[in-house]
Amino acid sequence: MPGMNLTTTLTQPRTLDDLLNYRLLKLYALSGAPVIRLLEGSYGIARREWRLIALLASRGPLSPSALAEEAQLDRPRTSRAIGTLSAKGLLARVPQPGDHRRAQVALTDAGQALVAEVFPQVAAINSAVVAALDPAAVQALDRALTTLTTQARRLNQELVQDVRANRRAGGSRRVQRP
Repeated sequence: MPGMNLTTTLTQPRTLDDLLNYRLLKLYALSGAPVIRLLEGSYGIARREWRLIALLASRGPLSPSALAEEAQLDRPRTSRAIGTLSAKGLLARVPQPGDHRRAQVALTDAGQALVAEVFPQVAAINSAVVAALDPAAVQALDRALTTLTTQARRLNQELVQDVRANRRAGGSRRVQRP
């Protein structure tokens, strides 16, 4: 895209390659490939499983619903991953005092040890990707990502309120075109 105004392509996309989400998805896929190879090849865990483990290491014990929300995953996938990681001895369900029907998910000692071993390797891959930018560009990117995330969260809340499914009438969240 030599000579093309990047501001215009991002603010007025004309093709798939101009869409911010598509460009971020490509970056995620390309920069995540070495992480996936590391996780699956050396540790036998999937990227989704790693996301849950890393979130629990960062946030502490969470309810399955809160973990799903933090991980940006649907509840059924999160539940399956929790089951898989529990079977591997990396997570444990901790019943809540007074209500044994409710539980939080926490890392086991083995899960903590995995994070201690894997996170520095994942961070090194992250650093290698970000090394393509000078320090001022890294700061600008960090600010831009924070701003875009805040804006996306606001838009998401607005749109969710605007589009409600009428489940009693057999509706779904999908918008039907007349």
